[in-house]
Amino acid sequence: MTSFLKTINGLQLFNKFLKPSISTIISKRDGGVGTPKYRHPEWLPKVTHVKHDEHLTQDNKEFIEEIVQDNYDSPIEFGTQISPLKIDPIEPITKWRKGLRRTGLIAKKIGVYPLWLKDGKKVSSTLLQIVDNEVVKYMPPEKFHPVRSCKPPLQIKRRLGCLVVGAENIDPQWVTKEYYGMFKDTGVIPKRVLRRFIISPEAALQPGTPLIAAHFKPGEIVDIRAKTIDRGFQGVMKRWGFKGMPASHGVTKTHRRPGNIGSGGRKARVMPGTKMPGHMGNKWRVHRGQQILRINTKYNIIWIKGQNIPGEINSYCHIYDTILPLRRHKTAPHFPTYLPSITKEPLPEELYADEVHQFSDPTIEFKEES
Repeated sequence: MTSFLKTINGLQLFNKFLKPSISTIISKRDGGVGTPKYRHPEWLPKVTHVKHDEHLTQDNKEFIEEIVQDNYDSPIEFGTQISPLKIDPIEPITKWRKGLRRTGLIAKKIGVYPLWLKDGKKVSSTLLQIVDNEVVKYMPPEKFHPVRSCKPPLQIKRRLGCLVVGAENIDPQWVTKEYYGMFKDTGVIPKRVLRRFIISPEAALQPGTPLIAAHFKPGEIVDIRAKTIDRGFQGVMKRWGFKGMPASHGVTKTHRRPGNIGSGGRKARVMPGTKMPGHMGNKWRVHRGQQILRINTKYNIIWIKGQNIPGEINSYCHIYDTILPLRRHKTAPHFPTYLPSITKEPLPEELYADEVHQFSDPTIEFKEES
C-alpha cells in the first residue's frame, strides 16, 4: 500500500512539472495582443556560433577559402547571384492564369529617394534591394502542414504548397552544424535570412533557382510585410498619441500621464485592450497596395511608391503580389519568375512605370505655334 501511494505522489509531482510547459504553449496561441519576442524558439537552430580565435595562419586561411570556393563554385561575396546547384532555372510548365499564386522576394530597405511623374508631381519612394535571393526548399501541399490556431479550421477548397527563400550569403565556416544541414541537401550557399511563401503547386521552383528584381514589373501592385522600428518602452503620449495634461493651473507631476482609465464601478479591473504605457514597435505590419515605380536590373533595386514602409534602414521585408481583389494582376506577370534562359532579348538596366518621368527624357518640350 505504501509503495502504491508513493507511485501516485511521484506521478502528481511529475504532472506539476508538465503543467507549466503545456499552459505556456496554449497561452501563446490564445493571446489576443502579441507581445514582442526577442528570443527565438528552442527548436529553431542558431545561425552562427561564437567566433573564437583559432590562431590560424595566413596559409591556413587561404586554404579554407579555396575549399569554400571549390564547394560553391563562387566566392561568398555581397551580391552574387550564381547558384551552385543549377545555374539555369527550370522552365515553367503551365502558363499564368487568374487565381495562381507565385513566390515573393526578400528585400533590404536601403533608403528613401524622390521621383517625378510626367505631370510634374513629385513623389517619395522607398528603395528596396534584392540581396542574393535563392530558392532553398519546396514543400508540396501533401507535406506542408502550417501551424493551426485553436479556432475551428475553415473548409480548404484548394491546397497550396510552400517555397522557402533565402537572402544574403553567409560564410559557411561561421554557421552552426544544425543550420548548415538545411542547405547541405540542396547545395545552396547558407543564407542569413529565411522566409517562406505560400504558392500554388504550378509555381514551384527547383532549389537553387536565383530570384532577381525582374521578378516584378514596373507598375505592379504589391504587399510588403516587415517589422516596425523598435521604440522600446514608451508612454501614452508617444505610443497612442494622447494629448496629456495641462502644463500649469494646478497640475502637479501628471503632465504626461494617461489619467483615469475607467476601471471603477462593478468592473473593478483593467479592461483588455486599454491604451496604457508599454512596449512600442518591433511588430509585424503589412502595407498593402503599394505600386512599383522603377526597377534597376543591374543592382537589383526596386523603387516602391511612398516612404512609409515598415522597418528601419538595413532591415529586411517581404514583397509579394497583392491580395487586394480590385488591384490584382490584370495581365500576365513573370510566372513562376523571370527566367533569363527563355527570354529572347535581355532586359534594359532601367525599367520605369508608364507615369514616371525618366531622367534621360527632356523636362521641357517646345511646340511650334501654328
